[in-house]
Amino acid sequence: MIFGCHVSIRNGYYAAAKTAKQYNASAFQFFPKNPRSLKIKKWDRNDTKLCKDFCIENGILSIAHSPYPTNLIPENEVMLKANVDSIINDLEIIEECGSIGLVVHFGVYKGNNVLHGYEKMIHTLNEVLSRWNGKSLLLIENNAGKGGGMGTTIEELVQIRNLVDYPEKIGFCLDSCHAFASGMWSGDNWEEVERKGKELGYFQHVKAVHLNNSKYKTGSMKDRHANIINGQITNEQMKRFILSHSLKDLPMILETPSSEGITHKEEINYLIQQFN
Repeated sequence: MIFGCHVSIRNGYYAAAKTAKQYNASAFQFFPKNPRSLKIKKWDRNDTKLCKDFCIENGILSIAHSPYPTNLIPENEVMLKANVDSIINDLEIIEECGSIGLVVHFGVYKGNNVLHGYEKMIHTLNEVLSRWNGKSLLLIENNAGKGGGMGTTIEELVQIRNLVDYPEKIGFCLDSCHAFASGMWSGDNWEEVERKGKELGYFQHVKAVHLNNSKYKTGSMKDRHANIINGQITNEQMKRFILSHSLKDLPMILETPSSEGITHKEEINYLIQQFN
């Protein structure tokens, strides 16, 4: 099993990779730049090369997460350009780090015409992917339902990928908390979720997992992560999820809170003891 967590790049990409190794992680996630800004970042290419080389030497996988303001359904042309340029900037950075892909949340749309929202999202993705020819993928993450129900179903995720001009450049990141909070996964219907996902061609393109428990019950539409053993998802439900054949060999990244008396290093060691 490949377990890891989100790591800060405060001291650079190479330092983030070394921190992951110190945590006994075999994978990690990072923000390519300031997580609260779409501003384009200039980066140290020696730092990204050291990160990539270190990960190869130590058998560590990495993914990255786009900044919080990123929205695949921007409100206007100015924001469209800002989002597209920012995502390309992120992809360029993580390509040099050797990362699998960049996680981007399914778009959020504030209008009443949901179909128009989907159309705008496909347009944004085409704008990005027409300019991107690297190996790192754009990984669309399922939503929890906060702020609207878009992006909470397997059908939507698969259909968006099918409708873009460059589907081969898109994969998926499955967030366990989001799936639970949205009601996609009740905790007891994993076999049904897995069967549907295989039939629709979803799991074939899942490249990473966000391994989070949930502070709230299934169907709550509340995106509040909890530590693996402390949330509403029971140990048995989480075990079935982690050991699922569809998720085998994928990096499972913790985005759990550090304020509940358990560190990411302790959680990773717990997961290794339980599943490796």
